[in-house]
Amino acid sequence: MQQIRSQVSERDGLFELEAGSDVLDSPRYNHDMAPTKVHERSWNKWHITALWVGMSICVPTYTLGGVLTAYFGLTVGEALLAILFANIIVLIPLTLNAFPGTKYGIPFPVLLRSSFGILGSNVPCLIRALVACGWFGIQTMFGGLAIHLFLGSVFEGWKSLGGTGEVIGFMVFWALNLWVVIRGAESIKWLETLSAPLLVAVGIGLLVWAMPNVSMSELMAIPAKRPEGASVVGYFAAGLTAMVGFWATLSLNIPDFSRYAKSQKDQILGQIIGLPLTMFLFAALGVVMTAASVKLVGVTVSDPVTLIGHIQSPVWVAVAMALIIIATLSTNTAANIVSPTNDFQNIAPKVINRTKAVVLTGLVGLALMAHELLKKLGLIVSDVSLESVYSNWLLGYSSLLGPIAGIMVVDYFLIKKQQLDLAGLYRDDVYPAWNGAGFIAFGVPVLLTLLSLGSDAFSWFYSYGWFTGSALGGLIYYGLCVMRAQPSAVKTAV
Repeated sequence: MQQIRSQVSERDGLFELEAGSDVLDSPRYNHDMAPTKVHERSWNKWHITALWVGMSICVPTYTLGGVLTAYFGLTVGEALLAILFANIIVLIPLTLNAFPGTKYGIPFPVLLRSSFGILGSNVPCLIRALVACGWFGIQTMFGGLAIHLFLGSVFEGWKSLGGTGEVIGFMVFWALNLWVVIRGAESIKWLETLSAPLLVAVGIGLLVWAMPNVSMSELMAIPAKRPEGASVVGYFAAGLTAMVGFWATLSLNIPDFSRYAKSQKDQILGQIIGLPLTMFLFAALGVVMTAASVKLVGVTVSDPVTLIGHIQSPVWVAVAMALIIIATLSTNTAANIVSPTNDFQNIAPKVINRTKAVVLTGLVGLALMAHELLKKLGLIVSDVSLESVYSNWLLGYSSLLGPIAGIMVVDYFLIKKQQLDLAGLYRDDVYPAWNGAGFIAFGVPVLLTLLSLGSDAFSWFYSYGWFTGSALGGLIYYGLCVMRAQPSAVKTAV
């Protein structure tokens, strides 16, 4: 006989829900969004390390040094320091927001119901989903290029397809990504664990190939592309903000993965081991490889897919492209599909299951890349580059995501004091439908960010958007919650 009310049990600091009809019949619940059982939390620190190695070693990471030197006016040394510092900084919200996922086994959208409301959680979820779909499209573009070059190295006639071949590669890689995520979390865990050592090997191989053709002293001595005599502080801080923005998305939806962690110790150590150093070393590799590309292939090439495509040996091109396809697949599935899949389900869990949400993610990502695909097919002509799109995307979107990160941390640690009603997160009778405090705390920093775009005096608010947004959002949320709690406290005292 099915139990009427849900029961919550605790084992070694991990909470588990035995869902009754109150939750099972709720429109806020489906099997994919349900809290993981304790026995399902099987990821140890090395699985989580592999997750971050797999996500960090990707084409956009490789190009970060070039983005910071070309668009943010930093020297190579300053750019690499900005990347290292940013990934140490972003560990703070990553590990803090991972806590409730590990403790309660809940994904990101369900956690947001505590701070934004049962229905209100859909707003920040969809904001997060949109940027993930954009990144999914960008990464799929790189993966599709790798497939095109792989097929061109195996079948001589394939090269003649040009842009059409790249579009075909895009669609093949697009479908492969969706297939992996539809198969579930264990499939992603297996892929990340397999790919991590392969990706490290690729990085070492590229470095061995490049080092004889580059002078590190000359590379570090290249002057910055900023006005002579200008202070480095402003340029460095803007670049730092953009680099924090690179993982600002994952700092929000990290519960989507930490819900599978064995313990808080595993999620913390796994992230510390896997993220900062991997990002720094692969970005540094990108700087070295780009500098060496002139001697290696005769022209400056800023992405590894195109660079390897210049190699004259079809065998080595095929091997390298196969590894890059694995690298991009491991990044894309974990970083850019899992979150929007959960976010879209949160809209109507009884209607949208995981398979439907994965397909929806794929279609949105496809639509966002339609402009680039039409360019490759020769149907439109445009000067907009993919690199400029994602470098601007990083800074702009980090400004929007910062307040959400601040609100989440304050809500869980300071307001709820790490105590959530697990069954109540899946019903309509515990948490409000819309939490006004969350939306005010989110809206004020976003409004100030938009206003700062038209003001030279306050342009710093936009340039440092993730820091200003997360700090201000958290402070406003805390103040509103304390003010709201005071009248009830006075009434109780009377």
